[in-house]
Amino acid sequence: MVKQKVVIKNPTGLHLRPAGILCKEAMQYKSLITFSFKESTANAKSVLSVLGACVKCGDEVEFVCDGEDEEEALAALVNAIESGLGE
Repeated sequence: MVKQKVVIKNPTGLHLRPAGILCKEAMQYKSLITFSFKESTANAKSVLSVLGACVKCGDEVEFVCDGEDEEEALAALVNAIESGLGE
């Protein structure tokens, strides 16, 4: 299991479009991918779960990847967040 904290840079947070991009990226990996925000944990492969976390710009989330490709998955997700998820 690997973990890393990352700050959301999107001006509008994780609304529908960036949430979809994040999920699409996460679904490319076999590992279980979740993130923690405040007191909740969200499944990074579920758009509804990501949207339900209500993550805003400047919020810090902690990604947790567990599985055979966990290192690659974590690196790809952190890179996607830091590059702005298409915005």
